[in-house]
Amino acid sequence: MTDLPRNQHIVASGIIAAVGVTVAYISFTQEPADAFIFPRLISSVFAVLAIWTFGKAILGRTKVGNGISGEAMRNMLPGLIVMVVYIFWAAKGLGFYTATTIAFFIMLSLYDPAPHNALKTWAKRIAITAGFMLVMYGLFAQLLNVFTPREVFF
Repeated sequence: MTDLPRNQHIVASGIIAAVGVTVAYISFTQEPADAFIFPRLISSVFAVLAIWTFGKAILGRTKVGNGISGEAMRNMLPGLIVMVVYIFWAAKGLGFYTATTIAFFIMLSLYDPAPHNALKTWAKRIAITAGFMLVMYGLFAQLLNVFTPREVFF
């Protein structure tokens, strides 16, 4: 395989930089300000790194591989579908913690190479999901005191 053309690097990193700047702008213009301290921090770092990557692409200094093959894209497609449903509907419709639990469990089940016909592997997936959600709750609700989308369940 040959390296991706330079223009492809510029376009992709430019789109990501635009998204990063937009997210940072939105996080800095929302009220109440206390609710957006963590998103402001993360989005600012994201925007700076995205702009830096875009600048490197324009200067021709990117060190990127050969891109994504069709097979790799097919492997990622189920996860991308779960992510789109989570972002555009589930997080707001079901609440952050419920939607995150469901999305994480589905992603773990899709990409875990362990057999799907063994009860032990399902118990392991449930335990990993529960542990992940405890960490997420502890991080967002307790440590950072971040406001999360709340609707139907939690």
